[in-house]
Amino acid sequence: MTGEVVPDRLLLGPGPSPVSDRVRLAMAQPLLGHMDPAFLAIVDNVQAKLRRVFGTANDLTFPVSGTGSAGMEMCLANFVEPGDGVVVIEQGIFGQRMADAARRLRARVISIEVPFGEMCGLDRLVETLEAHPEVKLVAVVKAETSTGVLQPLAGWADEVHRRGALLLVDAVTALGGLPVDVDAMGLDIVFSGTQKCLGAPPGLAPMTAGRKALDRLQQRRDPVPSWYFDLLAISQYLGKTRAYHHTAPVSMIYALDEALTSILEEGLEETWNRHRQVAVSLWAGLEAMGLRLMVPAEYRLPTVATVEIPAGVDEGRVRRQLLSRYGIEIAGGLGPWAGQIWRIGVMGQGAQLSHMMRFLTCLRECLAFEGVSLPSGLAAMEEAYGKWGRD
Repeated sequence: MTGEVVPDRLLLGPGPSPVSDRVRLAMAQPLLGHMDPAFLAIVDNVQAKLRRVFGTANDLTFPVSGTGSAGMEMCLANFVEPGDGVVVIEQGIFGQRMADAARRLRARVISIEVPFGEMCGLDRLVETLEAHPEVKLVAVVKAETSTGVLQPLAGWADEVHRRGALLLVDAVTALGGLPVDVDAMGLDIVFSGTQKCLGAPPGLAPMTAGRKALDRLQQRRDPVPSWYFDLLAISQYLGKTRAYHHTAPVSMIYALDEALTSILEEGLEETWNRHRQVAVSLWAGLEAMGLRLMVPAEYRLPTVATVEIPAGVDEGRVRRQLLSRYGIEIAGGLGPWAGQIWRIGVMGQGAQLSHMMRFLTCLRECLAFEGVSLPSGLAAMEEAYGKWGRD
């Protein structure tokens, strides 16, 4: 990149999120070999920290070498076999993506389709499981990035386990920003990504799998269809035998180690509270401007806000102005919401009141360029921030 200047952006889209200086500096540490005992000791530390953030004692907890989508592919490839009945909750783009991936593994996918902006009730899951007793796995997105919906999961594991199935959860936009509580919720398999609430660059997909899942894996009829994503083979590299499998992305492990250290230094509860406090403040500011949030408050995701675009506004032009004039990145809608919403990330180092105040100020100015005059939302934002936790 000699001679090239990378612009300094405020990343407030649905990922990647801003990375702290200490995480970036961690990546500049001397490179170690992926079988070096010093590096493997760092990997052990990362695994221990991930267990705390996931809320699990699962031995098999580690960062997959690849993005969140690689984590999804690994989980499905290991725990789904041809002909298996797989229930997938399709309440957004990433639920649809899991269904697509499961079909490519020749699973018999039973979709529960949920309109964008809504969550799936436990009654719909139970109804589907009763109609399909052969189901082996249920896959659901806890935090749907495309819609801004936080999917409640209370009672899900009990219903799934009662029928002998496993529960797989996409926590890409949840881990680090809100409780995942793997063991307390009885979740069997969970995957995430480093570039969202964890505050590291893209490139790793933390995952965890419990005893029920590992028992199922060891009873597979056929070999895992992916050599690279063979979980049992990778566990030999991460376990006591230290058998070579693939070259781990060493510098990314450094970055994740530092990002996890930052979260644990702040405290898990404090980190989750910071995300929600800033999110509630952003919601208040947007509504004070007269903008409509797409998801009801009772299941609104604190890490990604989805807001309706005012009538007559060119949403793409506003985003381009935010980026070119003010260096702020947000995202547009996907699927049926393409061209209708903006998606604003409240994740990791981006979950700061100062960042959201800067964003609202610049958004208001960009809308004014479009001929839309809206009131300021800053006072409402500051008031909500100050009142948070006292009501």
